[in-house]
Amino acid sequence: MLNYIKKLESIIGYNFNDKKLLTLALTHSSYANELRLGKTGSNERLEFLGDAALELISSEFFFNKYEHETEGYLTKTRAAFVCEPALAYCAETINLGSFLRLGKGEASTGGRLRSSVLSDALEALIGAVYLDGGFASAKEFVLRIVLNDIESKRFFFDSKTILQENIQKDSGMDLEYKLISEDGPDHMKTFTVSVNVSGKEIARAEGGSKKSAEQLAAHEALKKLGVIK
Repeated sequence: MLNYIKKLESIIGYNFNDKKLLTLALTHSSYANELRLGKTGSNERLEFLGDAALELISSEFFFNKYEHETEGYLTKTRAAFVCEPALAYCAETINLGSFLRLGKGEASTGGRLRSSVLSDALEALIGAVYLDGGFASAKEFVLRIVLNDIESKRFFFDSKTILQENIQKDSGMDLEYKLISEDGPDHMKTFTVSVNVSGKEIARAEGGSKKSAEQLAAHEALKKLGVIK
């Protein structure tokens, strides 16, 4: 377990004083339920805290970065960077899924790649850093992992719009998102969506909501069409 912790700390650039906080941040409710760790044995409380810290940090960041923009623009921009697909994308850049403690069922059904699981875990990690090192440490972590490379990430977050614009260049071609499946309990559903051009599927993806699945599918479609690498 020590090597496991050290490896993730090296990746995220932060060393925990209280290693138990990091372990808790990586513990999904499915794992806590299997081991009967109780209602506070998963990362859900840390996720709640991390969500609040992330909103404040990102609000300050965009407030300072876009000092001449309106409240509406700032709200829209912040939302794009802290939504589920965006946070899942950031979690993937640090390979967070491979470090999560999942129940057997969740692990066997692709939980380590599920957008909802990854985004929640990243928020829990932010909460853990906040408790362990204070607001300054949490801010540094968010700036390094979430609010870095803004322009490149904006391209990913605007995938649906960019795909629409590219498809409309070819007259007569229709773009459609189709729900393929909806699995899991109400509080932990997984949606699989395909993106189709003139009735032909060009990509598909899954997410914790239809919206996130559509965004991820659009990004995959852009890669297959050669618009992005």
